[in-house]
Formats: sequence, C-alpha cells, structure tokens
Amino acid sequence: MDLRQMRYFVAVANERNFTRAAEILHIAQPPLSRQIQLLEEELGVVLIVRKSRPVKLTDAGRLFYEQALQVLGRVDQMKDATRRVGMNRNRVLSIGFVASTLYGGLPLLVRKLRQNAPELDIQLLELLSVQQIPALKEGRIDIGFGRLKHGDPNVVGTVLREERLVAALPRDTPLARDPLPLPLAALAGQKLIIYPKEPRPSYADQVMSLLQNADVRPGDVLEVREIQTALGLVAAESGICLIPSSARQMRSDVQYRVIENPEATSPVILNHRAGDTSRYIDLVKQLIRDMYAENPDWLSANNVRALGTGHGT
Repeated sequence: MDLRQMRYFVAVANERNFTRAAEILHIAQPPLSRQIQLLEEELGVVLIVRKSRPVKLTDAGRLFYEQALQVLGRVDQMKDATRRVGMNRNRVLSIGFVASTLYGGLPLLVRKLRQNAPELDIQLLELLSVQQIPALKEGRIDIGFGRLKHGDPNVVGTVLREERLVAALPRDTPLARDPLPLPLAALAGQKLIIYPKEPRPSYADQVMSLLQNADVRPGDVLEVREIQTALGLVAAESGICLIPSSARQMRSDVQYRVIENPEATSPVILNHRAGDTSRYIDLVKQLIRDMYAENPDWLSANNVRALGTGHGT
C-alpha cells in the first residue's frame, strides 16, 4: 500500500465515479481501477461496490476512507511543516470558523493566542460547521469553531457555551416595537429567512427544529447562503431571521428581540482531531477558560451558560 493508492481511493470515494475520479487525477480509468483492485487484494476486503451507480463504499471502504483522509492530511501537514522549518518560517495553526463566532470572542482569542505564542502563523478560514469536520480530518485546519454537534469519532467536539437566539426584525413593524422577549409562537405565519442554504445539515436545520418542536409554523421560508444576506433582507423588510445573540453587532438598521423560549439557543463548539497532542490545542483551551473566567460583557449578555472546555459532545 502506498500514498498514491490512498489518494486514488479517496478520489473515487469523493466522486463516487471512476471516470470522474480519473479525470481529476489526470490518469486513464483502467490504471485507476487496477490500483484500487490491488489495494483491495492487499487488504483482503472489498472497498467499493462497483455495480451500483453511483458506486458505493462498503463498511470496510468507509472505514478505510476515514483513515486515509487522516493519513493524507497528516502527510500534507508534515510536508508543509518540514518546508517551513527548512525555510525558517513559523509554525502554522489553521482555524476554521462560522461567521457568527467573529462577534462572540473569537477575535479576542486570536489576539491572546498571538500574544502567548508569537511563533505561530495563525490562519483563519471561514467554513460552515458541516465543512469543518472533513477539513479537520484532511488536515486543512487544526481547530474549528462551529455550531453543529456531530458524532464523528475522529473529531473531538467540546461545547463551549450555549448562546441565546434573537429575532432580527424589520424596524417599524408591530413585533419590533415591543422590547420584551419574543415568544416563539409570535413567529407563526411570519415570513422566515434562514441560512445557510447549503450544505446541510446546518444552523438552518437547528432553527427549523426549534420551531417544529414548539409546534410553530412560519409562513413562507426563504433560504439564503449566509447571515449577512439574511440580515440585509430583514432590513429590506423581506422577513424575520433568528440569529445567535452576539451577531446583533452585524447590523444596526434592524430591531432585535431575545427569544423567550429557554430552548432557543445555539451551541458554540470547539472541534479538533482526536489524538492531536499539539500543545497549541491545550493553549487554546486554557485561553478560552481564562476568557470565560473574566466574564466579559459579550459573554454574560449573549449566553445562557458557558460550559468551558472540560466536556465533549
């Protein structure tokens, strides 16, 4: 087994099609099929069900796919780290984040991280929650801050806090004039704007589940790609959007009301690879604990509770 065979297999698994995988790899299909066959012979198991369209992975194939992603990601990291050491360049820490976390402590954390580890080259990459898990396993990021719980055993997820949800409302509308917390029932029949449109599952599904569990049926539901678009449409009086409380800072031309329901929260989750023993992971966790211990205004104003970094999801 070699890295080339792993890359070939991952390409087929991603595309679910030998022809497309061969095109991406810039090789002919017969040698690609042969390499996968040799891999299966070496392992003694079938990895791909070829008769289905698109092709499917067997249980063994899915396991091998998960492990291959980690191996290839670590190899790429090793190459990059070796080059950087050879060129006297800094250690890279890549952080994935959902946009709303920019308004709830992430900038402060990054500043503290730079102060405590000046040798780090910190790279920030905006990724949706569901995109962060494969990015971690592939080695494209080292840490992720998302809002979607997962059950992937290869990624450790720690709920940092439960953030209140607020309704973003067009100004000069009846619902916007009342400063009291807004009951979920008030959203019945209202035009709702949710984000992100894709990929799913996502924060949009959290919002829809919240309404469904409360037996609240909105009117029309408009799906958009990002929170900035959603709030812009609210300002244009095109509907109502539920957002994490800290994201209220994004626009001042709409009215915000805290949702009254105690279940109306969205978690902020720290994700990293299982088994990652980097001291920078521990440093990030310690800095978060220190930040929460100071109980800054943004924490007490926006969150039901801060759970810290001692519990996994």
